[in-house]
Amino acid sequence: MTPAAYVKLDLQAAQHNLAQVRRYAPDNKVMAVIKANAYGHGMLRIAQALDHADGFAVARVDEGIRLRQAGFTQPILVLQGFVCSEELQLLLQYQLEAVIHNFAQLAILQQQAPHNSKLKVWLKMDTGMNRLGFKAEEFQLAYQQLSACEQVSQPVNLITHFANADDLLDDKTRQQVDLFNQSIIGYPGQRSIANSAGIIGWPNISSDWVRPGLMLYGCSPFAGKTGADFGLQPVMSLHSRLIAVKTVKAGETVGYGGSWQASVPTLLGVVSIGYGDGYHRQTRSGAPVLVNGRRVSLIGRVSMDMITVDLNSQPDARIDDPVTLWGEGLAVEEIAQYADTIPYTLLCGITQRVQIVEQNQG
Repeated sequence: MTPAAYVKLDLQAAQHNLAQVRRYAPDNKVMAVIKANAYGHGMLRIAQALDHADGFAVARVDEGIRLRQAGFTQPILVLQGFVCSEELQLLLQYQLEAVIHNFAQLAILQQQAPHNSKLKVWLKMDTGMNRLGFKAEEFQLAYQQLSACEQVSQPVNLITHFANADDLLDDKTRQQVDLFNQSIIGYPGQRSIANSAGIIGWPNISSDWVRPGLMLYGCSPFAGKTGADFGLQPVMSLHSRLIAVKTVKAGETVGYGGSWQASVPTLLGVVSIGYGDGYHRQTRSGAPVLVNGRRVSLIGRVSMDMITVDLNSQPDARIDDPVTLWGEGLAVEEIAQYADTIPYTLLCGITQRVQIVEQNQG
């Protein structure tokens, strides 16, 4: 029996992608970004597949704790750091590393951290993202305070984040690199700059650690490209089945709102998947879907539990035939274009009722 909506996860592809990261950045350590449940792939599952990574990065303290409790011993960096003394205590208890990005965190460290504690920190410079981090004019003072803080493991490491690295024609990335490098001259800590787009698109950036995220899951960080263009393999594929096949007459509409109208008699297939499973509701008619491995088009609006497809090119299609929404032969990047979104959104959007099928891990 073909299940209703289910995801296949190719863990060997994740390992292949990690190897590709090392080819792109042979002189760097790799901090695998597995925040947000590893971009929807399952954090502990992906951490196990990527256990040869030099370290992991997560967004929040609770994610780091889950990794430690599962037995992972690599360095684990919490990218959002901490906002209160309770989170600081947990960071210390579980030997997690923290990004320091504002003076409130410094005050907590100086006033509330136990005197015998040693927290490994990454001081973040805001070089143009304008999200987290110290501006260049604040950076030296923050560095001096951290260097003088007895609760901080020395030396202080240094980090920034790209805003526009996925646009190879935008000079902002080079400006960010130059500002970062000029501001940390003489500072002894390790450095981390490049995300996936930086690793692939800006290969001459010098740092000690790279932080790949999207490329580990086989996707391209660049619009108009797929992971395959960069030697990457998709880890996730999304599947379902046909649950009905019927004919509609010319002039009849399909789905909520009647947004699609048949111009000719149409063999219509109903697929057991919808936005309740994570197939994006904004995906437009015309988006490709694979039925029996061959392309057909989405027609009508995406419902919570179902979509409809045009089967005129497959008159022999039958109930229970397999359907692929993205995966081999149909890149998630292409579906993201039809949904006016980015691959991250689709991968992270898979819901709990979708069954997970793991393929063998090498």
